Amino acid sequence: EGADDFSDLAGTLKQILGSLNVASKEWVIRQYDHEVQGGSVVKPLVGVANDGPSDAAVLRPVLTSYRGLAISCGINPYYGDLDPYHMAASAIDEAIRNCVAVGADPSRIAILDNFCWGYTDRPETLGTLVRAALACRDVATVLKTPFISGKDSLNNEFSYQDDAGDRQTIAIPATLLISALGQVEDVRNCVTMDLKSPGNQLVLVGLTRNELGGSHLRVVQGRSGGQVPQMASEQAVSIFAAVHRAIVSGAVHACHDLSEGGLAVAVAEMAFAGGWGAVLQLAAVPTDLDLPAGSERDGITLFSESNTRFLCEVAADEYAAFEAVMAGVPFARVGTVTEDPRLVIDGSESATPVIDVLISELKSAWQEPLRW
Repeated sequence: EGADDFSDLAGTLKQILGSLNVASKEWVIRQYDHEVQGGSVVKPLVGVANDGPSDAAVLRPVLTSYRGLAISCGINPYYGDLDPYHMAASAIDEAIRNCVAVGADPSRIAILDNFCWGYTDRPETLGTLVRAALACRDVATVLKTPFISGKDSLNNEFSYQDDAGDRQTIAIPATLLISALGQVEDVRNCVTMDLKSPGNQLVLVGLTRNELGGSHLRVVQGRSGGQVPQMASEQAVSIFAAVHRAIVSGAVHACHDLSEGGLAVAVAEMAFAGGWGAVLQLAAVPTDLDLPAGSERDGITLFSESNTRFLCEVAADEYAAFEAVMAGVPFARVGTVTEDPRLVIDGSESATPVIDVLISELKSAWQEPLRW
């Protein structure tokens, strides 16, 4: 419906950071004592002020061992409005890449499903459930991630008569939550998503596609339609394994998955969690976009929510080691960590920044909606 608005990329980034599915959940997290006898290694909130969004939690259940357990989730019901099959596949991808981002072995991950659906006696509603279940089978088979448990909550609807006497029904959106449990051989190899040191390289792993359907860009702009992110399962196997090798090698100082809000949100979160700035060059991002340089290409590159992507921080003198273990998967150096606490993003058409904003402004936009 209409054209995407890429006229104010910094303003759009702040809007997405402040949308409720992306905004800081610290107000909720701090209400519960989630660490009693938990052996926490990586907490739900990380960074220099312990208030950045971790990809996953890591526990050390047996304190005499360095083996750990990573716990993460994946969910995006907006995709389900357009295609429940790819919504389910994307939820699995997100849960697994969150686990991998902290150091879990992708060959040792199990998953759980939680289906929340409307009245399934209607053929069209049952059809969406079947489509999602088929995706679960297809993706789990390729990734070799067994479903070890799960639950469903169906027929989530409420009907009432309005003031005119007409029957109205409110139904829950077709929603699948995937939880992932990953094994970590040695928790001392785990990484967190906050930027660590100026001068380090920022490397984007994975391919960005023109996939804005169900994206938070379109949510904050009040638009619908478009292509939802599709998962390339076979390529995901290679990317997950490569990122894990890089983390175990010690070359990765920070790692964050790209999900809601895409690259723009991921780099903003890494920057304000670590207290450092970042400079990105959009022309360097690996994509399959058949578009000329300019605002449309930049907007899609920034806000596409394509699956199986990571932003990694790598020290300059360790880049060769990182490059060696990433052979065969799409990746590229796209930027640098800076001491100047700003996020500066150069466009694809020229070196003129399309975003230049203080990280404190981005963090404020992220924290404000649910500030306690």
